[in-house]
Amino acid sequence: MALRPPRLYISAMTTLAGRQPWLSLRSLLVLLCALAVCFGAAQLGAAATYPNLAPWYEGLAKPPFNPPNAAFPIAWSILFALMAVSLWRVVILGEGTARRRALIAFAVQLAFNIGWSFAFFAARSPLLGLIEIGPFLAAIAWTIGRFRPIDGIAAALLYPYLAWVTFAALLNASILVLNG
Repeated sequence: MALRPPRLYISAMTTLAGRQPWLSLRSLLVLLCALAVCFGAAQLGAAATYPNLAPWYEGLAKPPFNPPNAAFPIAWSILFALMAVSLWRVVILGEGTARRRALIAFAVQLAFNIGWSFAFFAARSPLLGLIEIGPFLAAIAWTIGRFRPIDGIAAALLYPYLAWVTFAALLNASILVLNG
């Protein structure tokens, strides 16, 4: 009796849903593009954020549950990596109209992601940030809804993102109240 690798290993190394090799050149290029798109968006948001941290953001009154500044780049790096893997899975597994609609939803939520940094930090406006974060949350939920029929794992990878942005909305609202 020959030893066989575990089933999970076989499926992870050979195919996604029997259609596309995980480690094919195309799949790896899609992953690299997904990482570039997500971390490119992160850089755009950072360009709006970092110049406004000191003295503006540092000078704002913040609620006691405000995380330390060092937590934000760590959390966002993890979230953008999860978004990239989620996007990769949808591009590889999706087909036709379902994939196109999922990618549109993803692009919309990513635009809102970047937009929030410009509304809150670049405009130095917690009010604009709060106004923008509502549609941003809706766009994340819409993306999850579009991803789920294609790949449940891709959809699930976006739940921490939804949770973090929900927390960010609470933080944004608190900062607005404390500094209004």
